[in-house]
Amino acid sequence: MPAFALAHLRTPDTNEDVLTYIERIQATMDPFGGRFRVHGAEVEVLEGEWPGTVVIIEFPDVEAARAWYASPAYQEILPLRTRHIEGSTIIVTGVGPDYDPTRTAARLRAQVAG
Repeated sequence: MPAFALAHLRTPDTNEDVLTYIERIQATMDPFGGRFRVHGAEVEVLEGEWPGTVVIIEFPDVEAARAWYASPAYQEILPLRTRHIEGSTIIVTGVGPDYDPTRTAARLRAQVAG
């Protein structure tokens, strides 16, 4: 099952440290099969508030995503971003190709009725 590292960067700030971080991040992801899915995109807010931007990185599975984030190579460059950009980062498991939201609704209905 694919997994995603998602960062909500609320105060994006381009400076020398952040540029170095961007230049070096792919090399930290490569050993774990990480690929950018969203990076540097303009956010179109449809509901609520979303200051800043979003980054989404796909990994083969949640173990790979966790291993990448904890890796010495990534931890070495992480302060280049966190010293300058306020944000939140999460890891979330994706859904498989056979995912059917009606099955999720049925499971939730059973729990509520329960």
